[in-house]
Amino acid sequence: MITARQLAEQLDAQLGGNEQAWDMPLERVSALDKAQSGSLTFLASRQYLADLPDSQATAIVLKPDMADQAPGVAALILVADPYLSYARISHHFSREPAPTGHIDLSAVVAEDAVIGVGVTIGPGAVIGSGVSIGEGSQIGAGAVLDAGARVGRNTLIMANVTLCHGVVMGDDCRVQPGTVIGSDGFGFAPDQGQWQRIAQLGTVRIGNRVDIGANVSIDRGAIEDTCIEDDVIIDNLVQVAHNVVIGKATALAGQVGIAGSTTLGAGCTVGGQAGFAGHIDIAAGTHFTGQTMVTKSISDAGLYSSGWPAQPSREWRRTVARLRQLDQYEQRLKSLEKALAMRPAAPESEDSE
Repeated sequence: MITARQLAEQLDAQLGGNEQAWDMPLERVSALDKAQSGSLTFLASRQYLADLPDSQATAIVLKPDMADQAPGVAALILVADPYLSYARISHHFSREPAPTGHIDLSAVVAEDAVIGVGVTIGPGAVIGSGVSIGEGSQIGAGAVLDAGARVGRNTLIMANVTLCHGVVMGDDCRVQPGTVIGSDGFGFAPDQGQWQRIAQLGTVRIGNRVDIGANVSIDRGAIEDTCIEDDVIIDNLVQVAHNVVIGKATALAGQVGIAGSTTLGAGCTVGGQAGFAGHIDIAAGTHFTGQTMVTKSISDAGLYSSGWPAQPSREWRRTVARLRQLDQYEQRLKSLEKALAMRPAAPESEDSE
C-alpha cells in the first residue's frame, strides 16, 4: 500500500485537502466519477470538472487552481501536469507479474547464449545460438530470440514475440505479445511472370526505451538496417517496412503502415491508419491525423490531414456523385472560359467619352 503523502514526496508535490486522508492507504486507481474510499484518481482536463465535487476518492491528483472545487474528504496532490504525474505513479498499482530471475525448465537456451544476471526466461521460450540478453531483462513464454539477436538491460519481451536473427534491441524497452521484429522485407524482382526473392541482408536496430505494441511487424533491411531510434512508441498492428528509419521520440498509432526506405524525423506523431509511400523523408516534428495518406516528402513541419470524416450515407452518396462529375464540370468551365475569351469586346458608349 502507498499513501498520498508518499506519492506527493515522490513527485515533489504539495499536499492539500483533507489532512486526515494524507496517510490513508490507497488500494486502487479509479475514474474520477467512479472513485470510492481507498481510490486514487486524477483530473487532467476541465472537461471532467463537473465530476470533481462529488468524487468519493481518497486522493486526487490535480492542478492547484482546481483545488477549491474538490470534495472535502480527499487528500489533494497538487501538481502542474496531473496526467504526467498520474503516469509516473500509476506503476505503484500495476498487477504485472514481477520478474522471477529464473529460467523455466521448458525453455531452450543455446549453450553459447550469454544470459545476464537476473534474467527471467518463461516457459517454452527459445534462445538461439549467439544470443545475448542484458541483466534484468524478461523473456516471455513462447518467445523466440533467433541466432545472434541481442537484447539490452531491463527490457521486457512478452509472450510469443519473435526477434529474428541479428536483431539488436537496447535497454529498457517493452515489446507486447505477438510482435515480429526482423522478418524479411517485401523485396522481389519480376522475372518473366514470376517473382525472384531478394535476400534481405540488413537487420533491425532498436534504441533505448522503445515501446512496441502487440502484433507489430518490423521488417529487416534489404541492404542497410531498419532503425528505430530512442524513445519511440509504436501502437498495435503497425507495419514498418525494410530500411525505414524512425526518429527519436516519434509516436505511431494503431494500423499505421510505412513503406520501405521512408524516414520519419524525430518527434513526429502519426494518427491511426495513416499510410506512407516508400522512399520519402518527413521533417522532424511533423504531425499527421488519422488516415492521412502521405505520398511525397515533407520538408515543412506542421499538421497534415487527408482522411475523410464520416457523414450520413445520403450525404456521402451525393458527395461521391459530385466527385464523379468533376471532369465534366472542368470541361464545361474550360469551354465557357474559351467562349468568353473569343467574344468581341463591347463598343464604348458615347457617355464614356
